[in-house]
Amino acid sequence: MSRVWKWNRPVTVREVLEDLQKERSIAYTTVMTVLDNLHQKGWVRREAEGRAYRYEAVSTRAAYAAALMNEAWSQSDNPAAALVAFFGMMSEEQREALRDAVRIVQVPETQKPTEPSELARPPERTEPPERTEPAERTEPAEPPENPASAQDPGGR
Repeated sequence: MSRVWKWNRPVTVREVLEDLQKERSIAYTTVMTVLDNLHQKGWVRREAEGRAYRYEAVSTRAAYAAALMNEAWSQSDNPAAALVAFFGMMSEEQREALRDAVRIVQVPETQKPTEPSELARPPERTEPPERTEPAERTEPAEPPENPASAQDPGGR
């Protein structure tokens, strides 16, 4: 799947084969069998092109990873503990990506991104508007009187 996702377009068995052969020796029939198995499992769709097929991923790598995480999380007998353990394994960069993702899903429905490319970007951060007038003072001018000290001059 990583080779199909890599190009982000329909690919032939020959293209995948040539890419894999840069790293190791592999047979055409092996690549063809794997792509056919992925098609039968519903992970790729294919269209005939002459005597060959062009294979294309049904979902993105991100959607696939999300489905795997959801499946693993749903099988836990204590989902909260599983999340805590998972978050503990994350790098600071991964935790920042998680914070960005939470901000995206917490945006009101009318402001949520609609294009898949928008989902990959963290939301724009906006600063609060600068105040032109000083904030109103909300604290009382004098501290409230303690009823106990009013009755007992010694404060007891």
